[in-house]
Amino acid sequence: MMTPRALLKHVTTGLAVVWIAAAAQADTLADALVGAYNTSGLLEQNRAVLRSADESVAQSISGLRPVLNWVADLSRDFGTVRSATTGFQTVANVQNTTSIGLSAEITLFDFGQTGLAIDAAKESVLATRQSLLSVEQQILLRAVQAFFEVRRATETVSLRQNNLRLITQELRAAEDRFEVGEVTRTDVALAQARLAASRSALSAAQGNLVIAQEEYRVATGRRPGALSYPRTVPQLPPSVEAARAVAMRTHPDLLSAQYVVSVNELNILRAKAAMKPKLSVQGTIGITENVDNDAFTRGGSVSLNASGPIYQGGRLSSLVRQSMANRDSSRAQLQLTQLGIEQNVANAYVRVQVARSSRSASADQVRAAQIAFDGVREEATLGARTTLDVLDAEQELLDARASQISASVDEYVAAYAVLFSMGVLTADQLGLKVQQYDPSAYYNLVEGAPSKISKQGRELDRVLRALGKE
Repeated sequence: MMTPRALLKHVTTGLAVVWIAAAAQADTLADALVGAYNTSGLLEQNRAVLRSADESVAQSISGLRPVLNWVADLSRDFGTVRSATTGFQTVANVQNTTSIGLSAEITLFDFGQTGLAIDAAKESVLATRQSLLSVEQQILLRAVQAFFEVRRATETVSLRQNNLRLITQELRAAEDRFEVGEVTRTDVALAQARLAASRSALSAAQGNLVIAQEEYRVATGRRPGALSYPRTVPQLPPSVEAARAVAMRTHPDLLSAQYVVSVNELNILRAKAAMKPKLSVQGTIGITENVDNDAFTRGGSVSLNASGPIYQGGRLSSLVRQSMANRDSSRAQLQLTQLGIEQNVANAYVRVQVARSSRSASADQVRAAQIAFDGVREEATLGARTTLDVLDAEQELLDARASQISASVDEYVAAYAVLFSMGVLTADQLGLKVQQYDPSAYYNLVEGAPSKISKQGRELDRVLRALGKE
């Protein structure tokens, strides 16, 4: 069975030609993929989503640590009093006091609720990492499609320009033959109509080229110049079954769905643990001073607290049932994801086979159409063929060449779509020469929930400043 690394050798074979230095000004497919990886806003967005998930682990870990708070108070009590101590006289009573205190609390035992929250947060991080890889695949596949669509559009424009020149020549020939009475006005009108249609088709092809160039700019972060196209498609596993086996082990969508199931399994345990008692210890210390005199009080307290739910209107039971429903939903989604990946692999292979067959057939069609066109044009000079026959033969040749261009482009795109369906169209698997994003770097900084004043917290601040987030 082919391992991901063994598959990588096959995949990179198709890109090896791309990385060989071609013309100095030409952009290769590898350049397009590197540009897409380095400039994608969608990748940056999902990296931020991953960093947010990393912070959830830190927040869960903080539940195992003491919570320390301070409180300060400055108050003025005022009013009037009348009592036996004042001789039943009404006197003003004003008192200014200030106080400051500290309180600390730590959970000693909660039937594993906090630990389960930590485990669920870690599984969510792993799921989000796989989602990031899935987005990376989408970005790179879009770059591949944009690269080859520019090729399709460029070659189509060239084909249409040649067609326009050829029909212009045919129109001149028809006009010359009309002048000497060899053909009728109808033949000239037919050539004029085909010329107008050719100009329209060229205009449409030029518009499609502009659209393809704009898509390339958005997908890769640069405008296309001269493009150096690879001479071979990437090698693929020998069969659909082999490709499916790789996809079942490595596809990020499948792995992400598996982690989501684990998260929901843990959430059921968390919901059940929330129905049980919790044991905590709490301590306070403080001082209160009368600003008007030297009177003050100092003191503190330590308490061991146990608490647990008795009745909350059915909320806790509902949370357990909701967690179970989410678990069942994620399991069903996992099955759907697996089936979808298997289907996508099979469909991608079919598209490759169709494109290869079409390319082979269109090559034969071009050869036959070229022979037929040359023959019809020669026969037309001898008066055995009409202008319409020449134009029809030329149209057949044009259609055959257009089909050949599209089939070649479709084969490349379909081959990379196979890699995408297998889950190996990533910067790491393709060996792109980029500074790859390390999803564990930020996680390692925040996993321990560092405080702002700690050494790790200061290091985290430097990272955030480098990211431009502070």
